[in-house]
Amino acid sequence: MQHSLITVRFIPILFLFCLFFLGSNAGFGQQPLSKKEAKIQEIQTKSSRYFIEGEKALVLGDLEKAFFYLQHSLELTPEEPAINYKIAEVLVRSDQAQKGLPYAEKAASADPDNKYYSLMVAEIYTNLNQPLKAAEILDRLTADSEQNQQYNLDLASLYLNANEFDKALVVLDRAEDYYGIREPFTVQKQRIYLRKNDLPNAIREGRQLIEAFPGNPNYVLNLVEILYNNARLDEALELVSEEISKYPNQPELQMAAYTLLKEKGEIAQANAYLMSAFESPDLDGEVKAKTFKSMLSEMKTIERDSLLDEMEVLMLELNSSNAMVLEVVGERKRAAGDMPAAMDYFKKSLQIQPKNASLLEQVILNSFGESPDFAELETYTTMGVDEFPEAPEFWFYDGVVKSSRKKDTLAVQSLEKSIELNAGKNPQLDQVAYGSLGNSLYNLGEKDSAFVYFEKALKLNPNDEQVLNNYAYFLSLEKKDLEKARSMSEKVVKKHPTNSTYLDTHAWVLFQMGSYQEASQYMNQAIENDSEPSGVMLEHYGDILFHLGKVSEAMTWWKKAEGSTEASEKLAQKLKDGKYHE
Repeated sequence: MQHSLITVRFIPILFLFCLFFLGSNAGFGQQPLSKKEAKIQEIQTKSSRYFIEGEKALVLGDLEKAFFYLQHSLELTPEEPAINYKIAEVLVRSDQAQKGLPYAEKAASADPDNKYYSLMVAEIYTNLNQPLKAAEILDRLTADSEQNQQYNLDLASLYLNANEFDKALVVLDRAEDYYGIREPFTVQKQRIYLRKNDLPNAIREGRQLIEAFPGNPNYVLNLVEILYNNARLDEALELVSEEISKYPNQPELQMAAYTLLKEKGEIAQANAYLMSAFESPDLDGEVKAKTFKSMLSEMKTIERDSLLDEMEVLMLELNSSNAMVLEVVGERKRAAGDMPAAMDYFKKSLQIQPKNASLLEQVILNSFGESPDFAELETYTTMGVDEFPEAPEFWFYDGVVKSSRKKDTLAVQSLEKSIELNAGKNPQLDQVAYGSLGNSLYNLGEKDSAFVYFEKALKLNPNDEQVLNNYAYFLSLEKKDLEKARSMSEKVVKKHPTNSTYLDTHAWVLFQMGSYQEASQYMNQAIENDSEPSGVMLEHYGDILFHLGKVSEAMTWWKKAEGSTEASEKLAQKLKDGKYHE
């Protein structure tokens, strides 16, 4: 259903209806009714009851029930305009405007003095895309009564949509004669003149509005925009200059002067107006931020950077609680290569306005790296799923972070939600989510399910090094499909021969296959290529050496692993007994 231009203010029909039907019962000492009169009264009372029930259902939004009761009321008193009107309302609200039209017309015809009945007919014609028929009704209402002048703007809109520009102007002039110069009338007239390519009259209307409401910069800016868009740059600049001389403390006009002078190439004068505007606490922070961002995209020069320095200082002094200001300052820091400072500003911006998907994603992605603070990072992934619950990417990030924080049950929930929301639309997202889900499921002991998701991930991307490495390692821990595990780990090591994590995995797969000498070579490379080998790697090297018969060397490496939170529960027993325990 189209949205109507006309808002019908529904009157308390129920009250009037009840007075009409029940008023004859009031008082004492009435004469006995004849059978005919009694029958009529019975019908009216029954109709009234149906009407009341229909009204109740309509108020509660039960349109089907409302229609049922109102139809029964209409069957008893078919000429009653209030019932026809209400049935029309039900049908309009049910997107059945065409069916509602006869009822509305019957109500309006039965009671032509009730403007709401006529307005309902006009609304229906508007919904049926018959603006001129709707306009006929509004024209009659506004022409016949000074009380209905508020509908002139709706009437003008109808004429405008029907390209009846001259009729629209007549109506707006009539409204202006009644109310005086008002913004809605003037703006609408300007639009009409512009559509008629009558620029002089559009400008004249704008100047009348400025004169009628002196000191309002919005009306000046509206006319400046019209002049600028019609290549009257000098005239626009003259208007702005005149207004600034009258009202020197309006930063919006100074920003307009900056834009116009910059367009003319008068940079020094333009920048003077710019700085004057930025010094004002009354200039909206978002206007400053957008101007700052626009200048950031310009060619880098000493003059530009100097100006940005001044603008940045003023914004942070006067608009430090504006999220967009903090964001654009952060963007400048990022462009300068100072990512830590940029992240500080980005985070401050998000604390003020978290509903910024692109910035939130930028903060999350840049927080991954060497030694990330997963506790802080979880703050932003949680913010992402709270603010954008339908975005699968944020659920994925949340799952990865929760997995890193050993919250695997919650990680599984977030990753499954990501996959559900993505619904295959982004295969790359599915692929990485499958891999991460496999890791968390394995950590929870759901090993078979984990391997299913690793297979799904590799089906989408057979070369995902992270999945290949983790899948191979988990298979080695389970001593399952070791040839497959070896093939996967070998593939990754060939591509990254100095990556300690991948070398460690390959060494452990070889160990589980009994290839101790080869395992020793890869584990030795893993430790040599890692500045701080993990407790797992140190213990694994001891295990391998033990199986090569080098018990003394094995004890040395086990001792190096002692105290590490990553070492196995069996390490203490290995050290005590001097032998390998699985």
